[in-house]
Amino acid sequence: MSQINIRNLSNENDDGSPEIVGVSTFSATSFFVPPKGSTAERPSDCEPGSIRFNTDTANLEYFRGKTIGWSQFELINPNLGGGTGSNTGVGARGLYKNGQIAPSTGSYSDAIDFLTISTLGNAQDFGDVSTNRSSNPALSSRTRGIIGAGYGPSDQIEFVTIASTGDATDFGDDLGNSNSAVGLSDGTRGIFAGSTELSPGNRIRYITIASTGDAVDFGDLNYAASHLGAAASSTRGLMAGGGDSGTEYNTIDFITIASTGNANDFGDLSYTSTSGVAGGSNSTRAIFYGGNDTPGYSNVNTICFNTIATTGNSVDFGDVSTNTAGGSTCPDGTRCVMKLGSGDGGNTNTTNVIEFIQFATTGNATDFGDSVLQTYSASRGTMSSAHGGL
Repeated sequence: MSQINIRNLSNENDDGSPEIVGVSTFSATSFFVPPKGSTAERPSDCEPGSIRFNTDTANLEYFRGKTIGWSQFELINPNLGGGTGSNTGVGARGLYKNGQIAPSTGSYSDAIDFLTISTLGNAQDFGDVSTNRSSNPALSSRTRGIIGAGYGPSDQIEFVTIASTGDATDFGDDLGNSNSAVGLSDGTRGIFAGSTELSPGNRIRYITIASTGDAVDFGDLNYAASHLGAAASSTRGLMAGGGDSGTEYNTIDFITIASTGNANDFGDLSYTSTSGVAGGSNSTRAIFYGGNDTPGYSNVNTICFNTIATTGNSVDFGDVSTNTAGGSTCPDGTRCVMKLGSGDGGNTNTTNVIEFIQFATTGNATDFGDSVLQTYSASRGTMSSAHGGL
């Protein structure tokens, strides 16, 4: 066997690496060191299949093309899911925080539920947050769920470990009370947007999910609103709908999650009763459903979708079984489970209905099971160990 020992190797112009054609085998018992850098330093013009080490997340990641971007290499856990697309594991776990139980009497819940996304059935008790609250934003990585303060006398952010069960732990503070804000993430950075309590109500904030600490200013939405829906890919976050002082918006804004700055216009939702719209996504497709026209609380059952990488208006997807607003979602790479919120009638109409859709198709939602509690609302955002297949 021939052996060549080389310290440095470059192309014929000495301005880059050589192109190695054919099958290359590395058989040593030592190691090789791939390129490395932060999330902000990710190249955007490389070949699909390119590999690098992300120094922010301490993970290897690979480039899936310009439409999807970079994704982490993940260990597929057969109990909790992992991987991407159809390889999301047998039992990816979804979480949501219950909200208002009986709004007309001011009764709020501290309970977190969990379910197995791939298996139809009822949700189960996971644990509690530290105080009763509602209308709180939520987001996650594959391992950690983040729950914002919501309606209540607090700006506290808490977290849970998705693979376990138990009560939430203190993470840090938002820039103020995050009542009716929405959450989204790329798996590394978490975003909170909008609120009925923050001033101005168009503020966007961010956290680093793997650490603990207070939220930091990111930029502004194009309009002040609360009760928005949200969706995200590994690079881009969408924030849609919502309302402010009796005015509903069907606007969709977007941000590049790894950067900071003000949101840009993406397009419009396909319907206008959008206060309390809920959102979810896999790596390429965002879905939004439900909402109402305050102060009349006349809800809708519409589901629409967008291709995250392409700006434009939403397209009709199908319907959930009943008019709803204030719901939550638990997505993996193929399925989006939806915990429905209130029906028509606002403060008097609670539900325990959970339904689901398949991202790749269009059509009406199908029954999944029941939540532990009858609630008027649930956390605004998504939490799952499959993290939408990102």
